Order: sequence, then C-alpha cells, then structure tokens
Amino acid sequence: MNPRHTAAIAAVIVPLAWLTVPPVIALLPPAAVAVGESQASGLGPQELMDDVSKRLFAALDSNRAAIRKDPQKVYPLIDQILLPHFDTEYAAQLVLAQSWRTATPEQRKRFIDALYHALLRTYSDALVDFTSDRLKLLPFRGDPAAVQVTVHTQVTRSNGTVVPVDYRLRKTENGWKAFDVIIEGISYVRNYRTDFGAEISQKGLDELIARLEREGIDLGGQPGARAPAATAGSH
Repeated sequence: MNPRHTAAIAAVIVPLAWLTVPPVIALLPPAAVAVGESQASGLGPQELMDDVSKRLFAALDSNRAAIRKDPQKVYPLIDQILLPHFDTEYAAQLVLAQSWRTATPEQRKRFIDALYHALLRTYSDALVDFTSDRLKLLPFRGDPAAVQVTVHTQVTRSNGTVVPVDYRLRKTENGWKAFDVIIEGISYVRNYRTDFGAEISQKGLDELIARLEREGIDLGGQPGARAPAATAGSH
C-alpha cells in the first residue's frame, strides 16, 4: 500500500475499533469475552457501530495512562475486542483475488493470519491518541434486509479536516462483520489488492506472506492472545 494511503488509514481507521466489553477486558477470562461478543452479534450494523464505539472511548479513557506508558498494552485489547468483528478471511479472499483461487490451503491460512496481524499493527498504532470527539456516525442509508451494507461516518483529523470514512459490512452466522474500510473514496481492500498483486507477480505469494509475517506482531505470552479463527476455506 502506498505511504499516503497507509498514513490516511492510521489517522482515521480507528472508529472501527468497536468495543463489546468493559475496559478491563485484558484482565477478564475468555468466558467474559465470549459473553460480550455474543451480545454484539445480535445487533444490526448501525447499532453495532454506535454501541461498541461508545464503549471503546470509555475503555481508552480508563487505560490511557498505561497505554501511553507502554503502547504494546493495547495489542491484546485490539486482538480480543476489535478484530473479532472484522471478517479477516473474507477480506483476505478479496485482497488476493485470483491468487486466492490458486493458493494452497496452507498459503491461505498463512495469509489470513499475516493479514490479521497487519491489521492489528495498523489499529494499535492509531489507537493510543484517539478521542471520541473526532468521530461522527451518520444516519443509516442502506436496506436493513440486505446482507451487505455500508455504514457511513465522518472523522475529524487533528488539523480540523473532516474525512468521510465508510465501513462495508456483511451479515454472517456470527453477526455483522466488517471487511473493508473506504477513506475519502479509497478502499483499503482495493489498495492492498493492487499492491499485493504487483508484489506477487514479481516475487510470488510465499515471499509476500513471509514479508507480512516478519512485519507482524507476536502476541505470544500476552494475556488473552489468540490467532484469528481462519478456516482458509472458500465462500
């Protein structure tokens, strides 16, 4: 992804950091996390955005000092709370496009895991200084009966510029999940697909996966750390 778009994502992507449980999540047992996710799975896409984004800011305010002192403390928070609401496998299929069809099951799983950790790094880097006054959720304009919808928001950058940020979500058996973020009309999935496609053409899929794995975040040993639930199958 080109540097300009990466910077834009880092600046405004954090409204997707939906929170479904209280701010002490990093200290809660897995069962407590599961309860929060179960409650969120019954919400519509607009309600989900509204409900969990409000809880996010309460959590950030409660943990701000600790996260500023050690930014890595945000990793388990994002891992447990944000990314369960992002359909990483479906996004991986869209990003790889033709390469997904020819990839082996092992390559698919490795790419899903690598993309998951790339998203974890992106969200975590932007999350530390995010505040609630920068996000505005716009009225829902989609079809409530649709299986894919777009939720529209506006984010105010630190310089006062208002940026449109749209989230594409799809209905799954586990509730609504996001799979793309569109910033000022630019889709992150489309950008990843273009950049990764060029890299695959030049170096191959294994080299791309290896690079993403090297740049990823190791959650080993941190409380509540988990890998994405990747089946590496096709939809």
